[in-house]
Amino acid sequence: MENIKVTVAKNLLKIKAVFLKPNDPFTWASGIKSPIYCDNRLTLSYPDVRDVVEDGLAEIIKTYYPDVEVIMGTSTAGIAHAAYVSKILNLPMGYVRGGAKDHGRGNQIEGVVPEGKKVVVIEDLISTAGSSIEVVNVLREANAIVLGIASIFTYGLQKGIDRLKDANVINHSLSDFETLVEVAAKENYISKDDINKILKFQKNPNDPSWME
Repeated sequence: MENIKVTVAKNLLKIKAVFLKPNDPFTWASGIKSPIYCDNRLTLSYPDVRDVVEDGLAEIIKTYYPDVEVIMGTSTAGIAHAAYVSKILNLPMGYVRGGAKDHGRGNQIEGVVPEGKKVVVIEDLISTAGSSIEVVNVLREANAIVLGIASIFTYGLQKGIDRLKDANVINHSLSDFETLVEVAAKENYISKDDINKILKFQKNPNDPSWME
């Protein structure tokens, strides 16, 4: 039986939640040229894929964060996944906005504020980890005890790894960049000659020489 990393990678490729185009790269908002585009929101539209993702996230939490008391999603991509996972685990759920509301009570944390509670954050994608750490910091400022993050996919970028370490944040992902590239090559989404090129991008996205 194949492991969950491979299964999730296959599913992301199958539903085109992930595209790999090393010879016609995407342009990120930062201007960086990237061979990969990832939109895990698409998993919500495919019940069989969605079930694998939500069950997998729940299993990560049961394995690595067994003391969890509250599930919190990141806004906006993590909200639906947090809702599904909280249902599986029968736990309270909320989410953290990208910024405080400019009306009403000015909430940034939606749902009951988990003060003193042990929290796991649900994230769809980890790249440089900046937005994930912002969510963790909001929860910590509200006196929540953040056990860590459970995410669908990680690019495994060194900047993200370093940021998580510096912020003392643990992340466990269902699948990762290396697994995705390996599966993509085996299933002919990319040529085997493209593997080194794509992995070179992962090591340093700011260096455009991977395209050469």
